[in-house]
Amino acid sequence: MEYEVRYYFSTEKLNDLISKLKTIKDLEEHERSYEKTMQFDHPDENSSFYSKEIDGRFRIRVTSNNSSSKCKLSWKRRLKSTTETDVNKEEEVELTIKYEEYDNLMFIINNVLKMKNIESYERYRTIFTNEDIEISVDEYPFGVALEIENKSTTKNPETVVKEWAKLLDLKLENAYRLSWDDKYSELCKEQGIEHYNHVTFDLPMPKVVD
Repeated sequence: MEYEVRYYFSTEKLNDLISKLKTIKDLEEHERSYEKTMQFDHPDENSSFYSKEIDGRFRIRVTSNNSSSKCKLSWKRRLKSTTETDVNKEEEVELTIKYEEYDNLMFIINNVLKMKNIESYERYRTIFTNEDIEISVDEYPFGVALEIENKSTTKNPETVVKEWAKLLDLKLENAYRLSWDDKYSELCKEQGIEHYNHVTFDLPMPKVVD
C-alpha cells in the first residue's frame, strides 16, 4: 500500500522548492532524471482499467540520467478508502524490468497482449530520501508537483507523511487528491488549452498558477 500527498506549484517555484529541500540535512538528494511514462488499458473495453469500478493505471516508465537508465512496470489504483483520511492510500505494485529488455516488453504489450496506449507524459524528477520518506520534485510540461511518500516500514505511514508536510510548511487541506492526468485535464478546461493524450514539453500546455 502506498501513502502519499501531492502538491502542485507554478514552474517559477521550482528553484525555491529544490533549495528548501537541500537545506534539510537529513535528506539525501538524488540525480535529476528524465522520465517517460506510458499508460495502457485492457484490450477488452468491458475490463477497462479506466472504469469507475477499477479506476487503475497500468504504466510503463523509462527513467534515465547521466549515470544509468532503467525501466519499471507498475500498477496503481485508487481505492474506496483512498481519500478517507488526509493522506492518500492507494494500491501500488511495481516490477523492475531490465532496461535492455524494454523493446521486448513493448513488443509483448503491443503485439501479444494488444493493450491500448491511452496516454503518456514526460517529466524531470529530482528525489530526496531518507529511511522514512521519499520526496519527489516533478517538473511536468504544465507545472511542478511535490510528492511526499512514506517509505518507513516501522512507523505509522500517515504520521510520517503528515510530519514531513508540516516540516515543509504544507497544509494537508491544500494537497491535490487525484492523479496527474486529472490535474492536466482540469487545467486545459480552465484555460481553454487543447488537451493532448501524450503530454510533452514541445506542445502548447496550460500552466499551474499559484
